Amino acid sequence: MQEILILYYSHRGSVRALAERMARGVESIHGVQAKLRTVPRVSTICEATEADIPEAGAPYVEASDIDSCSGLALGSPVRFGNMAAPMKYFWDGTIAAWQNGTLAGKPACVFTSSSSQHGGNETTLISMMLPLLHHGMLLMGLPYTEHELSTTTSGGTPYGASHIAGASGNPLLSDAENRLAFAQGQRLANIVQKLGRP
Repeated sequence: MQEILILYYSHRGSVRALAERMARGVESIHGVQAKLRTVPRVSTICEATEADIPEAGAPYVEASDIDSCSGLALGSPVRFGNMAAPMKYFWDGTIAAWQNGTLAGKPACVFTSSSSQHGGNETTLISMMLPLLHHGMLLMGLPYTEHELSTTTSGGTPYGASHIAGASGNPLLSDAENRLAFAQGQRLANIVQKLGRP
């Protein structure tokens, strides 16, 4: 069974909703399973720490999750056109995986959520691609053969699935966002199978 790591950070639940929908897309492909993981919050107070186990959602990611995955879907909310600090902090600590080439040649995709239509979704997706490129991963987006990409009035970009949560942070995905996240997970799983990576 090939395993795809869906690694995300979600503050209000929107990125988590995308991750869960993407997991359904991954698992719609026979022989592939999704593994949902998150990262702990970071604090400006040096002494502050998070509990060892999150109160809700996926468990925290461990080095073994990176080592054993056949592919990776990476998600973060938008923070001024960039990935959120907890996700950046995690990737800054992956030097050993980079030195060992742990992720080199594995397929990957990215996804995000913002509060507004022009809130920096595409630049955030690109910011998440940068460490993956340094790790030697094979990046994939969403092609315009996905009909919803051309018709959506909510989230969705060729760089990856996205969600527009609004000022209230509504995590409920639109029909188009649901279909695009599912399609991206499905596409990633298909590519993992074609590459035949353990």
